[in-house]
Amino acid sequence: MTRTKEPRVIPADGYTLHLVETEKYKTTTISIQIKRKIEEENVTKRALLAQVLKAGTQSYPSSLHIHRLLEDMYGAGFVTSIAKKGDYQIITIRMDVSNEKFLLDHTQLLDQSLDFLAEVLLHPLNDGTKFDESNVKKEKRVLKQKIQSIYDDKMRYANKRLVEEMFKGQRYAQHAFGKEEEVEAITSEELFRYYQDVMKKDEIDIYIVGDINGDEVEQKVKSTLQLNERINTDEALFEEITDRGQENVVFDEQDVKQGKLHIGYRTSITFSDPEYYAIQVFNGIFGGFSHSKLFINVREKASLAYYAVSRIESHVGALFVMSGIEFKNYEKAVSIIKEQMEKMKNGDITDAELSQTKEMIRNQLLESVDNPNSWVDMLYNSRVAGIQRSIDEWIDGIQAVTMDDIRNVVDTVSLDTIYFLKGEGQK
Repeated sequence: MTRTKEPRVIPADGYTLHLVETEKYKTTTISIQIKRKIEEENVTKRALLAQVLKAGTQSYPSSLHIHRLLEDMYGAGFVTSIAKKGDYQIITIRMDVSNEKFLLDHTQLLDQSLDFLAEVLLHPLNDGTKFDESNVKKEKRVLKQKIQSIYDDKMRYANKRLVEEMFKGQRYAQHAFGKEEEVEAITSEELFRYYQDVMKKDEIDIYIVGDINGDEVEQKVKSTLQLNERINTDEALFEEITDRGQENVVFDEQDVKQGKLHIGYRTSITFSDPEYYAIQVFNGIFGGFSHSKLFINVREKASLAYYAVSRIESHVGALFVMSGIEFKNYEKAVSIIKEQMEKMKNGDITDAELSQTKEMIRNQLLESVDNPNSWVDMLYNSRVAGIQRSIDEWIDGIQAVTMDDIRNVVDTVSLDTIYFLKGEGQK
């Protein structure tokens, strides 16, 4: 049986260290999360910064130098990324390295990884006033390609448009990658000034997961990462949204072969609420799994959709329905989706649906701790929401959900926006 200790949370100067000592994995994962509230004027800049931080450091000035280092570290993984959680835009810097206990020569991979990540964070390639021009130019191209990939993937594009319409005028309406038209104008000097501001103000959490000696790792991190106390940490999670009163219907046209019908519902329940367990089960029965009402009725029985699923956006109190349909089936699909929501509101749920959904969610949670990055994401979701929720508490919470709990959360769910991406000239 593998040994896993309770995660330890250790406040330090300028960051919070989270240690998960477990024998589950043959790798060690280090994940640095850098959090700030979404700022419309800086959203593209921040996405570009996430790219530039992986492009070169003072000791490893190019991607080639970094690649060679990773190869020497038995093919270690190193990525940076940008994402949204609620009203926050979060930069992630992550490394996955082999556990040195399994190496013949016992190379100090964890120490090397921490040294390298400290360099990425504290000494990205710059001359004191600006980032390296060639790195910035290269990463601008990469960021523009990432933004373009959203437009090429019509499901992601439809979801982006739904969010823009549903959260118009609010922070959450901004996409984590920013705006393509803003990328080119960002200068190396401007980006470096923003980086300096990030290093002064942003809330930083460092997660280390693996078969580690927690006390030794804590000392190593403290000696390697010398950060200043944060000047400003903003804990407001998301902006309160008033009920629209009537549904908002938006049509877009593009040269597409399949229509994308995405529907946004609001709920007052978010990740930090005790009712979150019930809204998770609600979503699972409604559209979260292959036995759900959407899948069975929209896709299987009516054969209207290529896919029909729903998911909770846990930090903003939203439930999104996503489906791909023939253009001519728009009215029928909307009608059947609304019918399934009415069934949920009327308590038309069987004991079998309830128990099967609980079991599926339980399996998802257990699978997530089989992957260190999923586990970090779960822990960080709790951190962002300002609560402590262990896996065992989560599983127990799901198991305890009753039909009455689901009826209570139903009243918080209301239709907000229907978005349909249809073909050019299609009725």
